[in-house]
Amino acid sequence: MAVLILLSFAGLVTSGAAQSVRIKDLVEFDGVRANDLVGYGLVVGLNGTGDGLRNAPFTEEIMSNILERLGVNVTGEQFRPKNVAAVFATGRLPPFARSGSQIDVTVSAIGDAKSLLGGTLIMTPLNAADGQIYAVAQGTIIAGGVSAEGDAARVVQGVPTSGVIPAGARIEREVDFDFSELSSVRLALREPDFTTAARIERAINRGFGGSVAVMLDAGTVTVDLRASGARSPAHAVVAIENLPVEPERRARVVVDQRSGTIVMGEDVRISRVAVSQGNLTLRIQEAPIAVQPNPFAAGETVVVPRTETGIIEEVGIGLAEVPTGTSLSAVIAGLNALGVSPRDMIDILKSIKAAGALHAEFVVM
Repeated sequence: MAVLILLSFAGLVTSGAAQSVRIKDLVEFDGVRANDLVGYGLVVGLNGTGDGLRNAPFTEEIMSNILERLGVNVTGEQFRPKNVAAVFATGRLPPFARSGSQIDVTVSAIGDAKSLLGGTLIMTPLNAADGQIYAVAQGTIIAGGVSAEGDAARVVQGVPTSGVIPAGARIEREVDFDFSELSSVRLALREPDFTTAARIERAINRGFGGSVAVMLDAGTVTVDLRASGARSPAHAVVAIENLPVEPERRARVVVDQRSGTIVMGEDVRISRVAVSQGNLTLRIQEAPIAVQPNPFAAGETVVVPRTETGIIEEVGIGLAEVPTGTSLSAVIAGLNALGVSPRDMIDILKSIKAAGALHAEFVVM
């Protein structure tokens, strides 16, 4: 069922006062980020739900390589097991991760395996974008789906060809990054905005009692860590990330046409405009008739086509005026006065935007 959701940048619409947000929830600190890891491995122990090796020859190749590394010679052998599957293993190396710590791993089949339920991932190196191995994954897969089939039917619930291994990879290499040697740090705004960047700059300078932060552009604020007087860069970042700031948001209307959901920001405004809306339905129905000859007459049965057509035009809302909205509540009251469903409201909002009366960014999903 279509719904109309009203949101402001600070959450649900309240008395109109903006709510403060911590700086750590608005920015990314330069150098403090995760790195993506990926590896190619083999899952064994499946209950006949693995890859068909005729359709996935790479599975046979990696299985042969693993067996040969373990001292088993399979050269020239023909084996067709159904309990193995080739997979991609992915994970994220968190910032400041140290050797010996563990991270979660996601395992996804790349062949025609039907399910990874109950399988075990064999030792799989995980590489970063630089080609270096940073972790090694191994363990039992927890799959979130289930699959069952018979001779004439099959049922699948969830995604049994993908699963996770909690703490399934152990970090073997650390990222070479010494945070304690930084003399300055850049704050990258997740949603660049000049006003928000200026407020972050003022909040940091006010918090440290000096000019330590400088706004470079709408998405970047740089902080001089040495001028902050903190014991270390880490202590300075702790003080910065918990400072409250009121972020600025663009006026935006987000529409999901599939579900009929409409989300409006607090700063959405509509100029005075008149709207008329109605529905036009074209109906075409085929009702062929079979015509048979007389009992003693020579002839054949003939199917005579018959088509019924009609145009139905429902009563619309007429020409209704939407007054100028100076607040979100006034905008909603004016739109609700049209008395149409949220799906029709989407078309009306697009038309109002095209007419230049909707003063907000219009995003269609």
